[in-house]
Amino acid sequence: MQDYATDPAYLEALEWFVLMKDEEVGDAERKAFVEWLAADPSHVAAYDRARALWDRFEIVKPEYDRLHRAGRIGRRSALLGGLAALVAAPAFYMLTRPGAFADYSTGAAERFTATLPDGSTVELGSYSALSLDFTPEQRRLVLHRGQAFFHVATEPARPFVVQADGGTIQALGTAFDVKIAMDQVIVTVIEHSVKVHAAHTSPVVLEAGWQLSYGNNGVRPPVRADLAAVQAWRQDRLIVEDVPLRQVLTELERYRRGRIVLMDNAIGDIPVTAVFNTQHTDKALQVIAETLPVQVLNAYGYLTLVYPK
Repeated sequence: MQDYATDPAYLEALEWFVLMKDEEVGDAERKAFVEWLAADPSHVAAYDRARALWDRFEIVKPEYDRLHRAGRIGRRSALLGGLAALVAAPAFYMLTRPGAFADYSTGAAERFTATLPDGSTVELGSYSALSLDFTPEQRRLVLHRGQAFFHVATEPARPFVVQADGGTIQALGTAFDVKIAMDQVIVTVIEHSVKVHAAHTSPVVLEAGWQLSYGNNGVRPPVRADLAAVQAWRQDRLIVEDVPLRQVLTELERYRRGRIVLMDNAIGDIPVTAVFNTQHTDKALQVIAETLPVQVLNAYGYLTLVYPK
């Protein structure tokens, strides 16, 4: 078996992966990354392993973020150090992979519906993972990644609480949607209400038809939600209206194996209004290329590059 901890291509891939996760990465760095990826087929395979390792790292990432916020370590160093720790410690790697802790999980472009022990139901979207911790006192769930729609069985004596990336959502009614995307959690209430409690903030009661998000920058004020658009993923649809292209590409990436790289930040703000089938992301990218001033290049079946025309 190959020792990935000493594989130069794999270690390089980890560095590139962390760099590409940085919001301040520049166009020159993106171009260098694409050149590195295209230089050798082994680089593509190494980057794929690095991406898989990131999934395992998600469970311990908050600790490294805490060190970064405290000023004790740079963000890139924190993330790279955490990933390197997983490479160097196979036992820890095994313990932290999604299959070791998630009761339910899905892959790219998969959906899955489960009936929970209390009679509630949950539907998981693409590339999602959920854990359960039901006790006689409460029903606690952890959404590790992705998106989930919950329809909650009424049981007033046992609260139904979903933990997602530093915050909790407690059901006060029956149906709501939770999505982890782009370092924020988006909560939408379909029926009745929920109580959202993000770290270092006061709880907010969110009523049916409303949506809010929280993340490192705190809680954003509630806004009216387009419930049809929010729930479109449950019918393998992505509905966007005047959404920046960079955000649309990030969303489409969740439904395919491989990276979509925006090669010029200037085109990232182009507004997109469309309905896409998430089971056919290649067609969605073709529509984007045909209707916007951009060109799309699929390389190696793994990497998709988006350029200005």
